[in-house]
Amino acid sequence: QKVEKTLRTLRQDKLADDFVTTMNRAAEQAAPEAAAVLGDSVKQMSIADAKSVLTGTNNAATQYFRRTSETNLQARFLPIVKAATEKAGVTGAYKRMTDKAGGGLGGLGGLGDSLLGKEAPDLDRYVTRKALDGLFLKIAEQEKQIRENPVARTTDLLQKVFGAVGK
Repeated sequence: QKVEKTLRTLRQDKLADDFVTTMNRAAEQAAPEAAAVLGDSVKQMSIADAKSVLTGTNNAATQYFRRTSETNLQARFLPIVKAATEKAGVTGAYKRMTDKAGGGLGGLGGLGDSLLGKEAPDLDRYVTRKALDGLFLKIAEQEKQIRENPVARTTDLLQKVFGAVGK
């Protein structure tokens, strides 16, 4: 965000836009891997876990999924993100962006270090982490809807499970 803001200040809007777009596309390409990993997490759920999810807070299931699947999701997402960033040109866009912001950022004096720290972050890990954050945010939003709104319980199983909790 700091580099993007700086680029926009320097009127390098197209470079900043291209970079953000290609990062988002890389994250989107990794998202379909989540279903299998989350499914495995459900299959391994204990009775105690199920009870905790059922009677817990509005994000108890999300917390369970994050705790039990985040490492596996990261392992599956990262290679996909790496391939996508290379294919979509994210890495090149990132390097061009940091170069524009100051020749590896060193050309900005101390400003380069304050923008990205001493080393630019690992782009692929950053995109992977943000993709997982977005995934769990969406899961939490959906979980809250299911818990609070009976109409959102779109399957017989959800209606039985969460209908029984309210009784």
